[in-house]
Amino acid sequence: MNSLTYFFQQLINGLQLGFVYALIALGYTMVYGIVRLINFAHGDVFMVGAYLGFFALGRWHLPLPVAIMIAMVGCAGLGVFIERVAYKPLRNAARISALITAIGVSLFIEYFSSLRFVFGPYFRAFPRPFEVKTYDLGGVAVSNVQIIVFGCAILLMVGLTLFVNHTKTGLAMRAVSFDHSTARLMGINVDGVISITFGIGAALAGAGGVLYGIAYPQIHPFMGIMPGLKAFVAAVLGGIGIIPGAMLGAVIMGVVEKLTEVYISSTLRDAAAFGILIIVLLLRPAGLLGKKEREKV
Repeated sequence: MNSLTYFFQQLINGLQLGFVYALIALGYTMVYGIVRLINFAHGDVFMVGAYLGFFALGRWHLPLPVAIMIAMVGCAGLGVFIERVAYKPLRNAARISALITAIGVSLFIEYFSSLRFVFGPYFRAFPRPFEVKTYDLGGVAVSNVQIIVFGCAILLMVGLTLFVNHTKTGLAMRAVSFDHSTARLMGINVDGVISITFGIGAALAGAGGVLYGIAYPQIHPFMGIMPGLKAFVAAVLGGIGIIPGAMLGAVIMGVVEKLTEVYISSTLRDAAAFGILIIVLLLRPAGLLGKKEREKV
């Protein structure tokens, strides 16, 4: 394998990781766009989705599409529950209160999930319901796992874009993100829209958890910490609150992480990913696709 082919091989591997990050980052950016909240428990919802996929595939022996749907529905319910119980009572409180609550919810989910009667504190091998096959595309090896990850992620991201831009609920979400008070005056159920936003974001994270488990078949209760942080960085990198920005930032994060791991050092892959964020924010504080906004005081 020559150097150019090897580069494209690693690029494909980086895109696989980036598309998983994108499904998590979309939840961050949607929630922030609606309520200006960084939901740090989102990475743990991703972890729950991976475990739901684990049980659906490994114990109930369900088909992969059904397992993904179960993870999405389960995580959507969890996302709505978290919003109603933990965040809704703090809707009018200081932002720091909601932020601290988000950290508390994240820690609670992690340590509650690690109890033996829940998921257990140990690592589990994620089942693959199919034989892994590799296809040669001009010297670049592409596995059926990568095809599934790319296909599912693209389908979900396109579906989200169409939903936000071409449905009444999507229009209501855009209105609420612009101004809560005006949206209420126009007859929009703001609390309902916020719950739907949390549910959709959590559903995407749940699907991402299953895809992550298939691509990197090992899961544990604390697996959502680093992917969650990187997905948050990806959302900020692309422009927090902007859906295409989250997708772009996630792809960049995945590619940079993989290329750094291969060409520089595996121990520096996380540092390189966060270093890119620092550089971009120094040069463009609003993110790659963000625009400067004046805040009224």
